[in-house]
Amino acid sequence: MQDGFNISNRRYLGNKSKLIPFILDIVRKNCKAIKSVADIFAGTGSVAHAFIDKTIITNDILQSNYISNFAWFAPQEFSKSKIQDIIIELNAYDKIESNYMSENFTDTYFSVKVCSKIGFMRENIENKFKNGEINEKERAILITSLLYAMDKIARTCGHYDAFRKEAKQADDIMLLMPLISEKLDKNNVCFNIDANELVKQIYADLIYIDPPYNSRQYSDAYHLLENVATWQKPKVYGVAKKMDRRHIKSEYCNNKAEQVFADLISNIHAKYILFSYNNMAKKANERSNAKISDKAIMDILQHKGEVSVFSQEYKAFSTGKSNIQNNAERLFLCKCH
Repeated sequence: MQDGFNISNRRYLGNKSKLIPFILDIVRKNCKAIKSVADIFAGTGSVAHAFIDKTIITNDILQSNYISNFAWFAPQEFSKSKIQDIIIELNAYDKIESNYMSENFTDTYFSVKVCSKIGFMRENIENKFKNGEINEKERAILITSLLYAMDKIARTCGHYDAFRKEAKQADDIMLLMPLISEKLDKNNVCFNIDANELVKQIYADLIYIDPPYNSRQYSDAYHLLENVATWQKPKVYGVAKKMDRRHIKSEYCNNKAEQVFADLISNIHAKYILFSYNNMAKKANERSNAKISDKAIMDILQHKGEVSVFSQEYKAFSTGKSNIQNNAERLFLCKCH
């Protein structure tokens, strides 16, 4: 088989892969006796993966991210050879048949041939799981392989708010094996719930918080991957072919952001809180403006403990139109009382 892929091999708004050395350096120098880390807005899981030698708790409101995090971090046993055999079987599909994907997404993000193959692959994975041929971890690994393969060839700028009509369509899609760590902690656990509810239920030495910064909903940007991950085959509408996403909207993207952030911090059980929030406010268009002010962040965190602020300049992942100067990622470290 071809080489596999790493957790960072996916385009994702706000992805912190390039900031991981910065994050690890701050934790190493300022946090003592860290044995467990919770990443409660985990996204693709790249930050959680940086702490792979510890007990990891991940959470994300999107099932597509939850399933991928389950693949990367859940300590459940799986058969690598079985998954490789299934990947070879799925990659060999070379037909054009009518299914949910080809009927709804042909000539948008993918060609009719690729849509047909995605639909076949996803249905096949689900049937194997329902028939007991694969366990939950193996299902998650195969779905993750499909999501990463879709993202690699989709006619997008890295999100699914729109598709690029002028871009050349790929004529095939091929699954690869995720390069999953063989040293996962047996106490790792993955969640798919509201972060504000989760923190009432868990403890971790370090809780990393990287919520949405602005009005751009992740459920809008990644609706197609969410649709394929959940495989409920909902009706889709509009040019971008979106399904109903009301149940996965985040309040961190609206005017309640400061209120829900205050509630989150007040209910956290941890030695340290590391909060990632960049300074996009008033630098980009209205939708990109940060929803929580620096003053509110400091006021809320200082009620919880002693706060230090660290900053590093970097170029944000954008949709390709923005070129924001002096963009800084800030990390607010709170040593809890």
